[in-house]
Amino acid sequence: MLPDIVELDDKIFVPADREPIPEWPCVLNEEPQPTLTIKDHDMFLVTDTLGNIACSLRDDVDTSMGLFCKDTRFLSRLELQIEGRAPVLLNSTADKGFVLSVLCTNPRIENLLAPDTLGIRRELLLNGALFSEIEVTNYSTNTVSFELSISFDADFVDLFEVRGFGREKRGQLLRSIRDGKPAEQETGELTLAYQGLDGSIMESRIQFNHRQPDFFKGYTAIWRLELPSHQSETIGYRLQMFTNNQPISTIQAPVTLGQAKAAELVEEQSWMQQSTRIRSDKAIFNQAIERAEKDVYLLRQSFDKGTVLSAGVPWFSTLFGRDSIIAASQILMYNSSIARETLMILAEYQGKINDEWRDEEPGKILHEIRFGEMARCGEVPHTPYYGTVDATPLWLMLYAEYYAWTADRETLDGLWPNALAAMDWIDRNCQETGYLSYACRSSRGLVNQGWKDSGDCIVYRKGQLAKPPIALCEVQAYVYAAKVRLAEIARIKKHIDLSERWLEEANDLKARFNRDFWLEDEGFCALALDGDGNQVDSITSNPGHCLNLGILTPEKAYTVAERLAAPDMFNGWGIRTLSSLSPAYNPMGYHIGSVWPHDNSLIAMGLRSLGSIDRALELCQGLIDMTLHQPYQRPPELFCGYERNGDNTPIRYPVACSPQAWATGSIFQLLQMTINLVPDAPNNYLRIIDPALPESIESLSLHNLRVGGTLLDLEFERTANTTSCRVAKKRGNLRVVIEA
Repeated sequence: MLPDIVELDDKIFVPADREPIPEWPCVLNEEPQPTLTIKDHDMFLVTDTLGNIACSLRDDVDTSMGLFCKDTRFLSRLELQIEGRAPVLLNSTADKGFVLSVLCTNPRIENLLAPDTLGIRRELLLNGALFSEIEVTNYSTNTVSFELSISFDADFVDLFEVRGFGREKRGQLLRSIRDGKPAEQETGELTLAYQGLDGSIMESRIQFNHRQPDFFKGYTAIWRLELPSHQSETIGYRLQMFTNNQPISTIQAPVTLGQAKAAELVEEQSWMQQSTRIRSDKAIFNQAIERAEKDVYLLRQSFDKGTVLSAGVPWFSTLFGRDSIIAASQILMYNSSIARETLMILAEYQGKINDEWRDEEPGKILHEIRFGEMARCGEVPHTPYYGTVDATPLWLMLYAEYYAWTADRETLDGLWPNALAAMDWIDRNCQETGYLSYACRSSRGLVNQGWKDSGDCIVYRKGQLAKPPIALCEVQAYVYAAKVRLAEIARIKKHIDLSERWLEEANDLKARFNRDFWLEDEGFCALALDGDGNQVDSITSNPGHCLNLGILTPEKAYTVAERLAAPDMFNGWGIRTLSSLSPAYNPMGYHIGSVWPHDNSLIAMGLRSLGSIDRALELCQGLIDMTLHQPYQRPPELFCGYERNGDNTPIRYPVACSPQAWATGSIFQLLQMTINLVPDAPNNYLRIIDPALPESIESLSLHNLRVGGTLLDLEFERTANTTSCRVAKKRGNLRVVIEA
């Protein structure tokens, strides 16, 4: 039982008596509303286009909007109103990523305000806290008087609850009191609070500035404004989040919105100066590049020992294994520091024991970590959860790739024990069948543990679900690549016997893979082998990941490449996850017919490695065209698999994350594919092999490209079917070899 009175330092809380009908009018939204999202490190905010988080009068009208930090919703209602009425939207944008700007006006209010009398500018910004300023201007010729209100509430639900996970019990909502009265009446600071089942006390503390509210009605702050003609009034607040009286965000919050905005701009400018600047001759494509640059900055998330890319906003705003690794690999050309910190943070959490609840095993790289109440109470296994089969070989691949770009021997040597532990985990799990496979052990774990991790996606040719344990084709390619690349690092470190052993194991895996996974009647690679060793024989995009990693024989690789270009797979925008000829195909299915940008950028890299440059550029152009149709020119997590016909636009997947790390990373990976940079920083040279720009781009420049200790400016120019490269500037002694 939770206590009736809760004390925390000098504060006293009592259970909050929240009425089912709010103490201030709210807007009923029965249909899904367009939303805007902003993010900064471990916080994100989802609102409607007014910047409001509207409450609901009915239990069956749900909302996923709110202010979230560390997997908890710290604000579930935020409504700006004029005389109890919602403003009228004129314009709003979240283009900058960390700040949301709204311009609106008032509706007609009988006997008080004519429509469009007030100009209302509203800003919401994240920087260790939520900051807001609202400027109200009277554009009429007369003085006007009215009430402006902001209603707050916080349910403190866990992110898993918002996503639909049920809970049998919850903690209790609290209200801060002082001298027997609601504390805000005495202090002018509004506090929303909750005590979780683990005893933790979470608070949203709202401090008002510019002008204090004239009074409170429940959790609504109300100002009585009197504005002469063409005069303005500004109100504002800062909302900080606490757990057990400690700020929950890893970012220290400034005092004012102006300070927060300045801090964000300085941090963003510093990040951009450390990164490669990439531009083309086409303004509209540059918008997509600039958006990707901003989104990489936006998706950075600080943990105790560094910064990684969170997987996606809103629901995957945390450290993932597979997603963070792939995204870090995709942007190595843009900024390699993310790769180093991703490797180090994942190594810190590397599996140490056998724990069936968390699918943890020694040497294994995590899938996902969460910090909310359900994780703290053991209701979900994400502390962290290790249910991923591919993150471990992908970590080894990134470990080798990062060294090729940077020659960072300190990081290479420091993480070598983790690399050995990761390879040992792979070898132990390959002992029985010779292949790395998965089968869920946790009662609340993932049934499927590859990148296609929905429950219905691993299907046979006739559409039935495959029987675990599952050995995915692309995972075997990752293992092959990890062994080949780690063999080279072992040789560098003078572990010759280990190097030779890994190369021998890689060659043996390749021979068996080409025998066991090949579908003779289809001339294609099986999606997987099932628990009985049978081929999961549907036609999918997964074998496209194998093309760039060398596990397929050349003739089989070319056959796979041709099959991926067939109309049942390539829809004009990209390659579908599942053939449209499959009984299980659904163009709106998450992994059974949709198109994923990151999946396609990996396939494009494979096509390029085979010398299928025209096919690679066709795929690249389709993805570019798709991106330019998106809001903010931002590639989504995925989109529907419907055919591209004439002037139609790509069909959006209704709940795709945006931005999403490996979708954003696909922009950089596609650019890397076109100019074909092959770094070898340890040996102090960079190869540029047969660069080829797509038809929509005539020139491309890279400034501040870092390879090892050298900074480069490169310029590419296409004339007809030939792309030339020029080293415009070099600061260092790197050898640059341009090969036609």
